[in-house]
Amino acid sequence: MKARPAAYVIALCAIALLATLGPRVAHGAETNLLLNGTLAKGSGEQPDDWRTEAWVNEPEAFQYTWTHPTDSAPGQLMVNALKPNDARWMQSLTLSPGWYRFSTEVRTENVGAQQTGANISIMEDGAMSPDIRGTAGWQRISFYLQVGGNGADIELALRVGGFGSLNTGKAFFRNVTAEKLAAPPPDATPLYDLTAIRKAAIPEPIGHPVTLVASFIFLALVALYGWRLFGAAEPVARAAQAPQPRIKEKSKAKGRR
Repeated sequence: MKARPAAYVIALCAIALLATLGPRVAHGAETNLLLNGTLAKGSGEQPDDWRTEAWVNEPEAFQYTWTHPTDSAPGQLMVNALKPNDARWMQSLTLSPGWYRFSTEVRTENVGAQQTGANISIMEDGAMSPDIRGTAGWQRISFYLQVGGNGADIELALRVGGFGSLNTGKAFFRNVTAEKLAAPPPDATPLYDLTAIRKAAIPEPIGHPVTLVASFIFLALVALYGWRLFGAAEPVARAAQAPQPRIKEKSKAKGRR
């Protein structure tokens, strides 16, 4: 009879432990929006759901490798920019409105110090994590992005170099994540607004809108005046150039009669 209370206590503890761990496991499985963010799936030299690109798209300008996961280490993606380049592994994502954190672990070997180093970023102007240059051990880098409106399609990149900032060197990436957040932490940095970035990328028309409208009206009036002037003068010119009808003289024979 005394064993029952002990069994009940053990059962209650087990239930409480499962209730605590269960949501965490489920939450962790749902937070990473990337496909194959652990870099565990693929075949041969190609990981599933990832592709490569480079600004200098020449075989001698870059190298890419995928290291399969082992019991002691997760899968890794390597980018080696042999010549100054913006070389990257990429994945496309469709995001709903809200805040997101993109992060990865990275280590570097001989990445140039003058241009953009190893980073995680999106293919939009300037939206990127802090970049790592030189030779450095494993560390996690990240950035935060706000998506507005009806959501957006983005291209996430694991890069050496960046737009207009080509670099050389080797970078290794692992444990890549994309998470949706209710809001960024108070000390989060760097933060970006995708709507503002895309709006700034749209070229603005030259001149003030009122000036443009006035110019258009002026040009329309000039065209109308020219049409009326030359359109009215053309029939007059044609009439002046028309040959005059000849008046036949009466024959002298008829005059003698």
